[in-house]
Amino acid sequence: MPQHILNLRGYSLHTAKFTLFTLIPLLLGGCFSFALEPVATQVPPVPSTSTPDTGWQSLAPGLERRNYDPDPLNPVTRMVALRIDPALYTFRAHYQPGQAYNAPEWSLTLPQAVAFVNANFFDQADVALGLLVADGTVYGHSYTDRGGTFLVENGQPRIRANLREPYQGEPLEQAVQAFPMLVLDGFAAFTDNIQDRSTRRTVIAQDSSGRIILLATPVLGLTLRDLSAYLPTTDMNIVTAFNLDGGRSTMMIIRAAGMSETVVSSIDSVPAVLAVYPR
Repeated sequence: MPQHILNLRGYSLHTAKFTLFTLIPLLLGGCFSFALEPVATQVPPVPSTSTPDTGWQSLAPGLERRNYDPDPLNPVTRMVALRIDPALYTFRAHYQPGQAYNAPEWSLTLPQAVAFVNANFFDQADVALGLLVADGTVYGHSYTDRGGTFLVENGQPRIRANLREPYQGEPLEQAVQAFPMLVLDGFAAFTDNIQDRSTRRTVIAQDSSGRIILLATPVLGLTLRDLSAYLPTTDMNIVTAFNLDGGRSTMMIIRAAGMSETVVSSIDSVPAVLAVYPR
């Protein structure tokens, strides 16, 4: 066989060996590359931890503020609500028989209170009408035929209807009274429209969780009948509520989280207020 043919065959064999040994790692490498290809997986979404907006503004733990608009097209009916957790706050009635104070004067008198509202009706001599109990001292005579009582007994606040649970002289730490009842057992309680008119209102209520809600209308409120009908329709879950003195006596001051807000200041001075204090 000629030498150049042998060389050619040798070259071909060598080339074949080279090609085979070159392809094996490439093939193996390709297999390993395929095996290590990342597999796409679907990561489950992380549940949202954001708190839904309820409309309530937290001023401090257990103290929340919110606006309510009975008639969204009529802003003068707006009500300001202050919701209070009795586990974190307590209540005291303050009374100056025969000596009425305006809002700035009450603010100076009650520097530790985080809020206060006007309380009982009163006569021209600035004497509270109905029952008032301030730090265990009893003043006046309880209504038996109308209205409601906000009381503190054994450290616990409660609202009751005087017709259903009349005051019988039991020892109370604090109490204020006024009329009429607006909500009872979660339903409207006032349907009489005799001498009823739209004016500023102060209301005290208790919800299904036992929290106390103070409400005031800064500009011009509803009639008592409309207010009674409106309150059970809100998301406040009010169980009981009654009307405090209103009109020119309407007053609500809030002081919390380093702020002071005069929601509404009485035109007339008042001899009695209900104040809220941290426990």
